[in-house]
Amino acid sequence: MGASEILKRWKLVKTDYGSNLTLFQVRYDWQENPRNGHTVKATVLEAPDWVNVVALTPTGELVVVKQYRFGTRGITIEIPAGIIEAGESTQNAAARELLEETGYTSDDWEYLGWVAPNPAYLNNRCHHWLAQDAQQTAAPALDEGENLEVLVLSQKQLKREVQSGLFRHSLAISALSQVFDLRDLLGE
Repeated sequence: MGASEILKRWKLVKTDYGSNLTLFQVRYDWQENPRNGHTVKATVLEAPDWVNVVALTPTGELVVVKQYRFGTRGITIEIPAGIIEAGESTQNAAARELLEETGYTSDDWEYLGWVAPNPAYLNNRCHHWLAQDAQQTAAPALDEGENLEVLVLSQKQLKREVQSGLFRHSLAISALSQVFDLRDLLGE
């Protein structure tokens, strides 16, 4: 029997909402397993869509941000990223985040697709954009919860940062995989 014959959609029995956690709205879905009829309470975090920007300078260097992250309680290096505001296109969000976080702009944008950050419990998408010929045209305009350092890395420097463990954000790596051959970048 093939997977398409075994795997069927679960039946949604009911939905309740829990806490609003600023970045996430907790949702509880009671769903019936089509295999055995058992009802399971699934916790879902409703979140707005996100955007990641792979910004390359005219010389092919990567624009990144170095920042403290609350979840890991440590410093990371990542690509510019953020939440897509209500009614905002993914490209406009990418351009806004790049400008706000780094002061860089670009007139050469390419959509790289989207990924599901964690479909086990998140309902959103993370959209990846490539900004080529990015140039710094302004100072960063950080919000109250941001404290970033802007860096420009060669591919060799990026490889060192990945290997050091500072650049390990999975969604950023996913976006980079659309631009670079990461087999060489990530190393062993």
